[in-house]
Amino acid sequence: MRKLQIDDSGVMRIAIQQEIGRSEESRYDHRLHGLLLLAAGHSCREVAELFGEDDTTVQRWVHRVQQGGLQALRESERPGRPRSLDSMQWRELQSDLRLSPRDLGLAATAWDGFTLAEHLRRRFGIQLGVRQCQRIFRQMGLRAPEVQPRAAPGEQQRAIENHGDLAAAGNRIPT
Repeated sequence: MRKLQIDDSGVMRIAIQQEIGRSEESRYDHRLHGLLLLAAGHSCREVAELFGEDDTTVQRWVHRVQQGGLQALRESERPGRPRSLDSMQWRELQSDLRLSPRDLGLAATAWDGFTLAEHLRRRFGIQLGVRQCQRIFRQMGLRAPEVQPRAAPGEQQRAIENHGDLAAAGNRIPT
């Protein structure tokens, strides 16, 4: 019999991880499944890779169960800032990132942190910094080009006139 494969497995993996993250019950079940694999002899590293988690996260699951039983795997108060995008906006953004920024009315030809920040502001009314946008690329499994510092348009023109072509200067504006 032929091996079954999922089309666009990277996107599917992200969608499944998002679905797991939507409810406390599914996150609890996710942890239980991870522990089942550990009980079957898989290492924390193997489970972490399969589940898209960090090694230390899986280790924390084990410690929690050892100290408080299976109920210790249930959600407690979650530290940190809540997500800026809800699950529907996240899916819409994934679709948008398959298009060129120009297709969405942006001036850039490729996605980078600056362009994504502008798109999020226009489309969802969400203000995020460049670093947060770069984090979104990583969370979606995408590689954004390395972002270079940008100068104001007048400064950029003066730099070109004073120091020659930016490409020859390694795409950095001399300071």
